[in-house]
Amino acid sequence: MTRLLLVDDDDFICSVMESGLLQLGYQVDIANDGWLAWNKLQSAPNRYDLVLLDKNMPRMDGITLLKQLKSDPGLAKLPVVMLTGDHHPEEVAEGLAAGAFYYLIKPAAPQILDAVITNALEDRRRKEELREIVSRQESSHGLIRRGEFVYRSLAEAKGLALLLASASQNASRTITGYSELLINAVEHGNLEIGYGEKSRLLAAGCWLEEIESRLASPQYAARRVEVALENSDQAFTVTITDQGPGFDWRRYLEFEPERAFDLHGRGIAMSKSFSFDRLEYWGKGNSVTATVLK
Repeated sequence: MTRLLLVDDDDFICSVMESGLLQLGYQVDIANDGWLAWNKLQSAPNRYDLVLLDKNMPRMDGITLLKQLKSDPGLAKLPVVMLTGDHHPEEVAEGLAAGAFYYLIKPAAPQILDAVITNALEDRRRKEELREIVSRQESSHGLIRRGEFVYRSLAEAKGLALLLASASQNASRTITGYSELLINAVEHGNLEIGYGEKSRLLAAGCWLEEIESRLASPQYAARRVEVALENSDQAFTVTITDQGPGFDWRRYLEFEPERAFDLHGRGIAMSKSFSFDRLEYWGKGNSVTATVLK
C-alpha cells in the first residue's frame, strides 16, 4: 500500500487531508515541521512513496527540506508535492526550481489529491524503469562518436533515449531529459498536440489513445523525428528535429508559476536545469540541441 508523509504545522489541515487520504486508500504519517520530517525520512529512507510538504513551518521550512531531500542520494528520487495557502508566483517558481513535482492549494479536494499523487507515482515509476534499463546497457555505447537516427513512435523514443543516455556516459543524469525531449518531438511536434489539448486528454485519461490514433492518421503517419549525435572530447551533443510547425519554446525554458498547477508542462525546464549543461532551441522551435560537457 502506498505510504505518504504529510508535513504541515497546521493541525486542522493535517486532520482534513489525512481523512481524505485515508478514504482514498493511502497510509499516512504526519510530521509537524521540516525538522521532524527530515528525521523520519533519514531513519527510514525507503518507508515513504511520496511527501506532501507545506512551505511555511517552524524550525525547518518546506523549501529547505525540499533542497535537502534533492541533495541526498538516498532520497533525491522521492516525489514531493508542495502545499501552499496561496499561489504567489515567486513562491511557486522557487519550489519547482528546487525539484517539487507539483503544487497544491490546501486543503485540496480528495479527487485532486488522488490525481496528483497517482501522476507523481507514475512519473517516478517511469523514471526508475528507464534508469534500471539504462544501467544494464552495454558500456560499448560510450564508444559511439557520431550517429544519425530516425523514429516516429513513443516506444521508439523510449528505446532511443536509453541509447543516448548510455552513450553519453552520464546515464542517470541525462535519461529523463532525453526521454522528455524525444517524446515532445512526437506528441507536440509531429502530432501537433497542443498544451491545452494535452491537459484535456490527461484529464480524460485518453492521452495515449490519442497518440496512437494520430500516429495511424494519414495526416501524420509519414512524419519522422531526426536525431543527430556528436561525441567529441569536449561535449556530447544531441540535436532533435521534428517535422511539426514548431512552438513558442521560450516560455517553457523556465518554471512558469501559472503552469505550476497543471499535470504537465515542466519537462523542458526540468531537462534544462537537471539533465543538460545547455539546451538550445532553433528557428521556429522544431529543433533542439542538448549538450553535456565533459
